[in-house]
Amino acid sequence: MSTKTNWKIDKAHSEIAFKVKHMMISNVTGHFEDFDAAVETSNDGFIDAEFSFATKTLSINTKNKERDNHLKSDDFFNSDMYPDLKFKSTSFDGTTLTGDLTIRDITREIELDVDFNGIAVDPYGQTKAGFEMRGSINRKVFNLTWGAITEAGSIVVADTVKIIADLQFIKE
Repeated sequence: MSTKTNWKIDKAHSEIAFKVKHMMISNVTGHFEDFDAAVETSNDGFIDAEFSFATKTLSINTKNKERDNHLKSDDFFNSDMYPDLKFKSTSFDGTTLTGDLTIRDITREIELDVDFNGIAVDPYGQTKAGFEMRGSINRKVFNLTWGAITEAGSIVVADTVKIIADLQFIKE
């Protein structure tokens, strides 16, 4: 039986962000300020490691208070009724992380492309592991269906949302 190693998120060196096309001409970037993540693994390559992530939808930040309040409303996350966004992995082969993403109590399988940047010991003697994760989802499958069209016929918010996670974990 192999020994499991637990890793906790290093919030000071991690970010969970997203990008979505606005008016089909530019991207709006946002991130979640209140999140937690962990990994349990039995090897230094993290193959078949179990990743978990959770964030408070109320902590969304796009650097625009009016937009953030709209995203917290029932048009999008409905943060009052669905305060948590969660991810739990089902497999990791070293480059692709597959798992179940839950938004608004709707769970769908997603895949993220992963760059495992290795393991290092920081100046304080803590062992850390770094990852860059990228993927995309169709927001409408999670019942984030708000939409509007400009007078010129442009879509205000695209359906595809890019997920960008730069994560550093501390070995426990």
